[in-house]
Amino acid sequence: MILLIPAYEPDEKLNQLIESLQLKSNETMLVVVDDGSGPESEEIFSYAQRQGAVLVQHPVNMGKGAALKTGFSFIAETFPGHDVVTADCDGQHAAEDIYAVARQVGCKKSIVLGQREFNGKIPLRSRLGNKATTLFFALSTGTWLNDTQTGLRGFPAEVLGWLGSVDGERYEYELNMLLEARRKNIALESVKIQTIYLNDNESSHFRPIKDSIRIYAPLLKFSASSLAGFVVDTVLLMVFTTLFNYLLPAVVLARFGSAVVNYWINRQLVFAEGRSLPMRSTVTRYALLAVVLLALNYELLTLLSTNGNPLLLAKIVTEIILFLVSFYVQKRFLFRQRGHREVPIHDSHPEHLVNTDSPQSGIER
Repeated sequence: MILLIPAYEPDEKLNQLIESLQLKSNETMLVVVDDGSGPESEEIFSYAQRQGAVLVQHPVNMGKGAALKTGFSFIAETFPGHDVVTADCDGQHAAEDIYAVARQVGCKKSIVLGQREFNGKIPLRSRLGNKATTLFFALSTGTWLNDTQTGLRGFPAEVLGWLGSVDGERYEYELNMLLEARRKNIALESVKIQTIYLNDNESSHFRPIKDSIRIYAPLLKFSASSLAGFVVDTVLLMVFTTLFNYLLPAVVLARFGSAVVNYWINRQLVFAEGRSLPMRSTVTRYALLAVVLLALNYELLTLLSTNGNPLLLAKIVTEIILFLVSFYVQKRFLFRQRGHREVPIHDSHPEHLVNTDSPQSGIER
């Protein structure tokens, strides 16, 4: 097994993890990617090398996704044919869990995720973030994963080249990886692991606003598209009401105009695959979806309001439900290409490899 650890400004927890792995008494090969940590972290990385780690360095901080890609590329070139397990450097992953994931990926030959249970004392931002990402992933793929943000993952050697082609340079890369895996019908397995957070996860370099925007970009784009449609619908309604002096034709024409705007934005900007699909088929399916959503809107609103709920509350709940349904249908079916299963094997192209000096096994490049 080859263990890959991306690290940015690590502390002693990285070396504690390395010590617990007992590298010198087993066949584990450790590759650590220093993501531009700077001179303050030199002693930490030097100690890791003395314990047998191979060190790969970025000259500047490039993000966790970029560090993982560099590691995958280096491993594919230097140690071809080996499965890889990734773990974080902040003490969240125990050695026994790392080896449990390694055993599973060796047996299944699929991507294996270390699934945390999230019981006990968990930082609120971590608990809410994982729940939100799990919901988003289910809406996007139709697959429910209990832990989409785990950094403990196992990869068969065959997918290392493909991993380098997945978009994202920072925290969004790990979610994009899972989204692309489902789109290409690559199997995802899970192994239950311990949930470890030290000092409320204060050592994490996750930036709540910037990195959340990167992770949830597709859903945020869809929200913006829906808002744009609402604005267009409102403006057109006011204009057509003035022109016709009748509400019904004004409502119909305004809804048609907003639907055209919403369709164009979703096809061109929100769901990238939609641009390569025939417009005739997507327009037809979009129109059918609009009719179905309109009928559901009426039925849900009627059901909620006739059961004693205030009309405003019923309207808000209805719109939230239909928003999620619309995103799921458009992402999964309307703007998605149909194709055969792809085998994700590509050549690796190493980038940003600066320093691989290590006493381990006399490795040379």
